[in-house]
Amino acid sequence: MATNAEKDHEKNPIKRFLKIIGPGFIAGASDDDPSGIGTYAIAGASLGYATLWTAIACIPMMIAVQFTCAKIAMVSGRGLAGVIRKYYPRWILYPAIAGLVIANTINAGADIGAVAAAINMFVPIPIPAMILPISVIIVAFQILGSYRLIERIFKWLTLALLAYIATAFYAHPNAGEALSASFIPRFSFDAKSLATITAIFGTSISPFLFFWQATQEVEEEKEAGQKTVTAREGASKKSLRYRVTDVTIGMVFSCLVMYFIIFTTAATLFKAGKTDIKSATDAAEALRPLAGNGARILLGLGLIGAGFLAIPILTGSIADAVSEALAWKTGLSEKLWQAGKFYAVIVISTLVAMQMNLLGINPISALFWAAVINGFVAPPLLVIIMLAGNQKKIMGKWVNGLVTNIIGWATAVVMAAAAIALVLTWGKA
Repeated sequence: MATNAEKDHEKNPIKRFLKIIGPGFIAGASDDDPSGIGTYAIAGASLGYATLWTAIACIPMMIAVQFTCAKIAMVSGRGLAGVIRKYYPRWILYPAIAGLVIANTINAGADIGAVAAAINMFVPIPIPAMILPISVIIVAFQILGSYRLIERIFKWLTLALLAYIATAFYAHPNAGEALSASFIPRFSFDAKSLATITAIFGTSISPFLFFWQATQEVEEEKEAGQKTVTAREGASKKSLRYRVTDVTIGMVFSCLVMYFIIFTTAATLFKAGKTDIKSATDAAEALRPLAGNGARILLGLGLIGAGFLAIPILTGSIADAVSEALAWKTGLSEKLWQAGKFYAVIVISTLVAMQMNLLGINPISALFWAAVINGFVAPPLLVIIMLAGNQKKIMGKWVNGLVTNIIGWATAVVMAAAAIALVLTWGKA
């Protein structure tokens, strides 16, 4: 990790950018996992440009929440689960962790299947035959790779998401309609529209990001030699300034990818009447006759890269949260023999996720239930995050400012409303 002084004195803008981006950028990119990509593609194909505004609306909410999570970790020296364990009752901690474990495992299983399906688009290997190799590669990568190597690979994998921006060049959009839909929210109170908007917010502002952001701040400080909680406590103004830049870049990038997936599928699939796609791979295949083989290839490659980025983050955030909740040694910076229980959780969660595919569990139904769980876990978690961000005993002088509080609390309200909408639209979309 580059020091603040190294960031300050770096003259080359590209090198300086690469030194500034870190946990926030990786978190933002991982939010566009195959499940999220599928959600956005379905939104564009089924509702056209109507949901483009959600990509714009998510930007300030994601920045406020993710920066608060980062700041809590940087100031307290603990991950989010560790902070909840220390300052809040167990009846809050354990249900939150349980919901995260279940939802992340389902998401990871769906993403493993999506990666296999995307590879199958290019190589005629049966999808079930690829489930085990993909899972083994990901677990080996997490266990054998050093934290710094893993971080560097994650940064490079984010480039795969540029494919989703590039596919827009294959579309022939109605520019006026797209621009209008981007900045003027269109609300329709039918079950399908409400369910789709709920799914977009639930996929974008997801609990796993809260935990991952915080734990990676701790990992970065461990790598800098601050091995104990006491050594990690406190943060400088300059460090926080660099982190808000990192988080802002990451969340804008995440929402930009979301925007262009909705944009491309709206301009092609919706326009052509192909509104019944069920996944990201369906969208990639459906695009071939409409936008050419280039769009299909870009979407397929993007899906593979996004999966290999998101799956270890999903299972890693499970392991971090469980380990912190139970006061075990945690972190990808630790060796296998130093944090055996942490790595055991990664292996077990990956095995369970893998079995979802081998047992033939319907991935669309599984993702629906993951969305349900995330939808009900996120609002109370956001309340805890915002309360923690404003408590002086945790944050000292770095309690949240007015703007962060307004946006953060508004996000909690939006996510609570999304959970209510999920109940109201249950089985109707």
